[in-house]
Amino acid sequence: MKEIIIYTDGSCHTQLKVGAWASIILIEGDEILLKDYELDTTHNRMELLAVIKAFEFIEKEKFEYDSIVLKSDSQYVVEIERRMQKLKENNFITKKGTEIQNVDLVKKLISYIEKFPVKFIKVKAHQKKTSERNINIEVDKISRKIVRTYILNCSNNSEYR
Repeated sequence: MKEIIIYTDGSCHTQLKVGAWASIILIEGDEILLKDYELDTTHNRMELLAVIKAFEFIEKEKFEYDSIVLKSDSQYVVEIERRMQKLKENNFITKKGTEIQNVDLVKKLISYIEKFPVKFIKVKAHQKKTSERNINIEVDKISRKIVRTYILNCSNNSEYR
């Protein structure tokens, strides 16, 4: 049975609205790192984008697999699968009559959930480092480092001081 395992995380500096995401895809002994940053964003958008970018990559590369296991410390991401039927029934509208936040990414994620044999696993966030490799810690550090690096590179601008 061919299984793809994906670890994802997102990070955001909420005042500056600078965010980053990272995904590590494990498939048949290979490890693939995907990462990027976004401006004018939120933490939840980065969490969603990490998953979506991993799914887009898997689809584009046409990997053969029987199942996908997605491991995330984001309750928001992991709960989308459980909530997706209700979201669709309500046409992605809140009780207040407005569109849900991140509707574009939520719809895209749901389309992948419906297309792929994916199982979501919630992992504990911000765990302490141990002697065993923890890929969740790695994607967390990568996404946070991207945000810090971007902000440091912009530090000549007085707005960031």
